[in-house]
Amino acid sequence: MAGLPPHDPDEPQSTRLARNFSELLQELRVQQAGVQILFAFLLAIVFTEVYQEQSDYVRTLHLATVLCAAMSSALLIAPAVWHRILFRHRRREDILRQANRCALAGSVFLAATMVGTVLIVAEVAVGGWVAKLIGACTALVFGTLWFAVPALLRRDDELR
Repeated sequence: MAGLPPHDPDEPQSTRLARNFSELLQELRVQQAGVQILFAFLLAIVFTEVYQEQSDYVRTLHLATVLCAAMSSALLIAPAVWHRILFRHRRREDILRQANRCALAGSVFLAATMVGTVLIVAEVAVGGWVAKLIGACTALVFGTLWFAVPALLRRDDELR
């Protein structure tokens, strides 16, 4: 990529793996904070009076969103747990490969959690087709920024 230093071919594999794993864990810290805040919010609203008055649709949407938050949390935290369990077994490359998959899957569930949360709020605030439009637009934004743009950039790199 223009403006970025090229990959150092002389970098030892152990150094590269350590750097890649450190970068991945830093990225996961950002996502974990977001999903944990949303998870707490989603758990807390069950105990409000307003929640008790909601339709079956909103309650089902809420439960699905809570499950997405739980899945996202599990997937985003797993690499740190694996590292702690396996760090002395020289499995960093295997951990990194699987951790990358977990990070991507966790990102999908985090996006679903955010979309679900926005849709819940929109359903309570305005309801009807407007709420569904807000949810769809939110899904489009996350899908585009988090997944479509990187896929296009990766494809562009492969064509170079």
